[in-house]
Amino acid sequence: MTDETPIPTYLSGQLLVAMPRMSDGRFARTVIYLCVHTKDGAMGIVINRMLGSLTFKQLLEQLDIKAHGLAEELRVHYGGPVETSKGFVLHSTDKLEEGSVLIDDDVALTPTTDILRAIASGSGPRHSLLALGYAGWGPGQLDSELQDNVWLNVDADDSLLFDRDIETKWHRSIAKIGIDVNKLSGEAGHA
Repeated sequence: MTDETPIPTYLSGQLLVAMPRMSDGRFARTVIYLCVHTKDGAMGIVINRMLGSLTFKQLLEQLDIKAHGLAEELRVHYGGPVETSKGFVLHSTDKLEEGSVLIDDDVALTPTTDILRAIASGSGPRHSLLALGYAGWGPGQLDSELQDNVWLNVDADDSLLFDRDIETKWHRSIAKIGIDVNKLSGEAGHA
């Protein structure tokens, strides 16, 4: 007798792209970078939604961090509906701080203010994305949503992850896997 239990495929370091008929308005047309995906659950950062109510300079002021040497103003992203007062920086691995978590060889996640200080002083990582909040799933929840055709998964790359053109990230993510968005169905088993 063979064991037909599927071997779990975990998607840490991949992008989740919401299907066109996503019923949860918080995630409609979102692209999420999956930082962690295990049997115990998943955590990711929405990379194509801005948080319009707070600028990076305002955040630095609130944290009493002086900005000197800041080459480019970081934009503050809406990372997801969980812990929206908590900040996360997705960034390239050329600059790591205590508390940085390597997601893969090229991307790390740092939830501490040390990385913000480095960015504010001009000595931060080459690429970075600041987000408040995150998207989270309990054990098996994301796997179930993937089976229900709620999300597509796409390989991440620096352009999709870090470029400032957030308006086209959803379309570019889908196009990356060669799918015509007009032919997508929200129903499982249909294309």
